[in-house]
Amino acid sequence: MSRVSRARHTRTKSGAQQPSFWVRRRVDGAPLDVDEPIANELNNNDFVDLVLEGERWPQPIVPAFPDSQTGWKEPTEYIALDGESLTTADLVRLGKGLLKIKLTEEAEKKVCDSRAVIEQIIKENRVVYGVNTGFGKFAQTVISNDQLKQLQDNMVRSHSAGVGVPLTPERTRMLLALRINVLAKGYSGVSMETLQAIKAAFNASCLSWVPEQGTVGACGDLAALAHLTQGLMGEGLMWSPRSGWAPAKAVLLGHGLTPLSLKPKEGIALINGTQMISSLGAEALERAQAIARQADIVAALTLEALKGTAAAFDKDIHAVKPQPGQVEVAFRMRSVLPSSGYPSEITGGVYHRVQDAYTLRCCPQVHGIANDTIAFVKNILTTELNSATDNPLVFAERGITISGGNFHGEYPAKALDFLAIGVHELASISERRIERLCNPSLSELPAFLVREGGLNSGFMIAHCTAAALVSENKVLCHPSSVDSLSTSAATEDHVSMGGWAARKALRVVEHVEQVLAIELLAACQGLEFHRPLKSTAPLEQVHKLVRSVVGPWDKDRAMSPDIEAAHKLLREEKVWGVVRPYVEEYKEKELQQTDL
Repeated sequence: MSRVSRARHTRTKSGAQQPSFWVRRRVDGAPLDVDEPIANELNNNDFVDLVLEGERWPQPIVPAFPDSQTGWKEPTEYIALDGESLTTADLVRLGKGLLKIKLTEEAEKKVCDSRAVIEQIIKENRVVYGVNTGFGKFAQTVISNDQLKQLQDNMVRSHSAGVGVPLTPERTRMLLALRINVLAKGYSGVSMETLQAIKAAFNASCLSWVPEQGTVGACGDLAALAHLTQGLMGEGLMWSPRSGWAPAKAVLLGHGLTPLSLKPKEGIALINGTQMISSLGAEALERAQAIARQADIVAALTLEALKGTAAAFDKDIHAVKPQPGQVEVAFRMRSVLPSSGYPSEITGGVYHRVQDAYTLRCCPQVHGIANDTIAFVKNILTTELNSATDNPLVFAERGITISGGNFHGEYPAKALDFLAIGVHELASISERRIERLCNPSLSELPAFLVREGGLNSGFMIAHCTAAALVSENKVLCHPSSVDSLSTSAATEDHVSMGGWAARKALRVVEHVEQVLAIELLAACQGLEFHRPLKSTAPLEQVHKLVRSVVGPWDKDRAMSPDIEAAHKLLREEKVWGVVRPYVEEYKEKELQQTDL
């Protein structure tokens, strides 16, 4: 038949109705437009089948994203990408939808120059991997010029083999933005037309369905990036704030955008690289950095509730073991703890014990290495964000392409395994401090931080939750990058498993945030038993902030909403926000004393 049409109901001689059918395109399961000729609707290798009316259409299970993720407002501010200067903080802002993308003039020139090399290769009929050959094990198979588009389309479709829930809009934006940045570097051989189309999709927040599982981290994040590209081609599903989940072609056309039509080499350029690992890693890193500095403040609040001493944070102690993170943590803690500048009525300068337990006294040493780990990982990831990681690479100044291995995700994989291990320790030591707050034999506070114990259980199970999260982290901290499984018929015989390294690092960081949220609540509750005495000015500001969203526990109530409220404060860095002026003021005073 020349047009797509719906079969009509007909009656047999017995009067029974025959079933109705829909015509469906087989590639993405989307219904065909009833008014369009089939020839206009189908791409190469597409075919149709008939589906009984009422049958469920086989589309991936997709989540209904909450308002915080769908309430996107189109930004007015732009960031210029050049493939050289993107930061992890900028990438997270791009993920939140706070920025649009433009390209620098230099980046545009480099993209055009590298594309000219590919065009010349095709013109001269040179055999080049990824341009006119098969992929992986099929690298020796030469493809004729009239099949080059089909080659690229086939690769994207066959590599779209991921599973699991899709990335959130924020994480898909990060993935797409990072891919644009890498292409803008000018070593991938894509056309300016294609790059501009991808940029337009990002700026309209048209985001492909990208399942989170399926990458082994070499040849890069093939499955994830193939799904990202498939949506841009108008196939599969896509999400936008205006449309929600819908067939990708409809979403693109609804935003006035044209689906990509891949040119030679562009398919492999779009799906080969470490952007899944690196974009998720950037989020994990930024969140780790935020929780690390707030962990120092939460620990100080606990120390005050337990009437500990600030002596262990003396500047001279840490000057003789000058690990950068340790020195910084000690400074942050003493800047909010009792001092001549910020006195406390609770401790009053009197200390009755010989010394505090390790979980209090050794915060600079334990928190410190987490901070230094974050700094190390930040350096690795910043380099990775601005690296050409696909294959083959195009060197326009030499007029050649070279096959290599920059797609291998070992650098970010190892770094993110290290990040998980380092940051986990913030939760591990925090859980032990929660135990000290809840245990009357260690705290001199009421058992489980509640009056009328027995009738009330207080923080008993909140502490269990912290213990459970720490235990989960111990398993998640097993490094994924020590594993490798040979793929692609032993062509790709060593892989990084970096995708899992990134995803579990994110989960570890979230658990750390939640454990510290519980400690924050427990420490604030501990202060209630010292009232009417007041702590230092900065710690009182933290207490005031927490009490603005969570009241004290006079009797038992559901704890989960309170934990989530405190978690939100930490995620939004509000604890750091209220103490930051005091920390900066204290730094000025220390510098003045040093000068004297």
